[in-house]
Amino acid sequence: MGMTMTQKILAAHAGLPSVRAGDLIEAKLDLVLGNDVTTPVAVGVFDEAGFDSVFDPEKIAIVLDHYTPCKDIKSAELCKTARNFAKRFGITHLYDVGQAGIEHALLPEKGLVAPGECMVGADSHTCTYGALGAFSTGVGSTDMAAGMAVGENWFKVPAAIRVTLTGTLPPYVSGKDVILHLIGEIGVDGALYRSLEFAGEGVAALSMDDRFTIANMAIEAGAKNGIFPVDGVTDAYLKGRSKRPWTVYEADPDAVYAETVTIDLSTLESTVSYPHLPENTHPANDGKDIAIDQIVIGSCTNGRLSDMETAYRILKGKKIADGVRGIIIPGTMAIYRECVVRGWTTAFIDAGCIVSTPTCGPCLGGYMGILADGERCVSTTNRNFVGRMGAKTSEVYLASPATAAASALTGRITDPEPYL
Repeated sequence: MGMTMTQKILAAHAGLPSVRAGDLIEAKLDLVLGNDVTTPVAVGVFDEAGFDSVFDPEKIAIVLDHYTPCKDIKSAELCKTARNFAKRFGITHLYDVGQAGIEHALLPEKGLVAPGECMVGADSHTCTYGALGAFSTGVGSTDMAAGMAVGENWFKVPAAIRVTLTGTLPPYVSGKDVILHLIGEIGVDGALYRSLEFAGEGVAALSMDDRFTIANMAIEAGAKNGIFPVDGVTDAYLKGRSKRPWTVYEADPDAVYAETVTIDLSTLESTVSYPHLPENTHPANDGKDIAIDQIVIGSCTNGRLSDMETAYRILKGKKIADGVRGIIIPGTMAIYRECVVRGWTTAFIDAGCIVSTPTCGPCLGGYMGILADGERCVSTTNRNFVGRMGAKTSEVYLASPATAAASALTGRITDPEPYL
């Protein structure tokens, strides 16, 4: 019986010739990730368990991104705990203020992720790295502590859903619209503890940034991970980034899938997820009567350079609507710098937006964009649960950077097609 991409990677890291869905395995890890919220919890578990060393200080990454620069005393203490732990064990990849970025945009940029690797992170959107053909998944802080200590974690091998992509995207549609469409089709538990494995000739038409966005939100369909095949687009992205050799795994022709979903990319339109679940999807054009108070363009889902470029193309030379707050957050310091060099930051400010250094802030209701009672936000983030971005009565509408930027100009949910 053949194996899927995910199953092949897990088998290799478990030292087994093959695995099947449902098997319990112990797999070696190539990277363990934590942030300023989850690392301090993991440190507490690590110390309580009596561990006195880490398995490899070069295979642990700590990214201070959720509340930094620290917004209050509590967040400062969390960051201090993470910094002290990194210093104590000589952890190479500590990314603090000035070097940090939003973790799932930063790690691929730094070349810390490569095809065929197995990695975990104490953050649910660690599944982002499947865009590079790696197995990556979110874990709790206890598993992070164990991973840092021994370099292994237990896994239940997931069954898989094959998502076959055909065609090419219209110019105003992006990876965010693809994943919102998929979640709208299968639901937020449609891939529960399964691997979403993307395949088909349509994959080649997706940029690397599109793939990152799609893999990032696999968890919003309940998936254990999302994963893309490795091709020329992947190789071009990794060139000059990854400094180590990698292994490419491909699904066997007779791999077993729990089900198959086919998406014709050419038929997709700009899509918005209404409150309070990502599966509550509607065409952007249906929202023209929904007034908004704020837009956010950024996050680990959509804070990459192409996202900034899309916002620039729509906002340059224009002004956002009166009463709308525009918040733009590049995903890493390198992207932030590039926005400055290219003049995009000036264009955003001239349009009436603010531009922040990298932070997860508003996505999780942390800071830099909290919503008040009854306010509405069109956001390029990944979750729109009740109270996700502030007051329990506020509303978050998930959308692409193009839709968010167009909506900022009109003050209502707006299809971006006329603006691109």
